[in-house]
Amino acid sequence: MEERDVIRVIIDFLSKQFPKDCNCCGKHYHSLADFIKNTKHLGQPVSYDADEKDWFPKIPIGTISIYTCSCGTSLSLGSDGMNVMTLWRIMQWARKESKARGTTISDVLEDLRDKIDNSVLQDEDV
Repeated sequence: MEERDVIRVIIDFLSKQFPKDCNCCGKHYHSLADFIKNTKHLGQPVSYDADEKDWFPKIPIGTISIYTCSCGTSLSLGSDGMNVMTLWRIMQWARKESKARGTTISDVLEDLRDKIDNSVLQDEDV
């Protein structure tokens, strides 16, 4: 799996999590692009399975990225519900990238999140 494939798979998966509402203020995010434009990242994404060094979890704990709504409420996007084989392929890609870059999985995921954000927003402008 190459980075562009990982980006495409994750965008397709995350897009299916919309529409989404803030459970505190009720703000409605009609699409992934709307969500990206109107929230702020809160820290780095976390892969709980990678933290446990479980690269092929039978029952994944998952990966999560936290965002802040304009009202201050924490919102998340994650891998819950992703096909386990797809998750394994992405985890293997992230592990390989982490080793190649000499950095942490969270650093790789943060870079990936930024590229996903840019890709989603560019596609919306078309």
